[in-house]
Amino acid sequence: MGFCVVIPARYGSTRLPGKPLLEIAGRPMIRHVWERAVASAAEEVVIATDDPRVARCAEDFDARVCLTGGHHRSGSDRIAEVLEQLAWPEERIVVNLQGDEPCTPPALLNQVAEDLAEHSGAAMTTLAEPIRERADLFDPDVVKVVTDAEGYALYFSRAPIPWHRDEFLEGDLPLPKHTDFRRHLGIYAYRAGFLRRYVNWSPAPLELAESLEQLRVLWHGERIHVSRAVEAPGPGVDTRDDLARVEALLGAGRCGA
Repeated sequence: MGFCVVIPARYGSTRLPGKPLLEIAGRPMIRHVWERAVASAAEEVVIATDDPRVARCAEDFDARVCLTGGHHRSGSDRIAEVLEQLAWPEERIVVNLQGDEPCTPPALLNQVAEDLAEHSGAAMTTLAEPIRERADLFDPDVVKVVTDAEGYALYFSRAPIPWHRDEFLEGDLPLPKHTDFRRHLGIYAYRAGFLRRYVNWSPAPLELAESLEQLRVLWHGERIHVSRAVEAPGPGVDTRDDLARVEALLGAGRCGA
């Protein structure tokens, strides 16, 4: 089973402009992400960016780069342009690794690609990990997922799901031990043919309400298989505080191992 990794890297982040080029431990963040990807079993790794500055930086460390349009709403849309530029076949498995995830273990990239190869009925595969703290469950920046008995996603939400009717009415208590709460990790694998269809669908009402692009897949009746991550994913970078945290982890040798 072969797969490719595409790293969408947008320059114009609202909270951290120029985010792919911000330095962590003396190197640009996009290089750290790329190194995680090339350490996986991927046959090919491509950085997809809308900005020549990011492209030049990536070319300096010999990464393959696709310069894409600046109009894309999501990483999946940007990857779809890469598919056309490189003429990848319909069955090619593509892993989407966001350009602000410099601590992603390579094992997770292998896992999500292998999971797609093993589930022919899935349009996409992704990962999750247990939620153990009440604050995380009620944090709208932590995306939650619930699945059916076979591990296919029923719903993704920024709200606490599943909602425990009785125990959540009791106030600030520990999470019920007999209920499975899971945090969704934003790593995806999909086949090129599916992604070509996906980007031609209009955004779904649920997707717009939650600001979660994976809900477009469920809205159109396609299936997403969710596996429990074999390793902790490490933190992404959305703020200056995140940047400092990742730098500290890298300095301690505890990031992206």
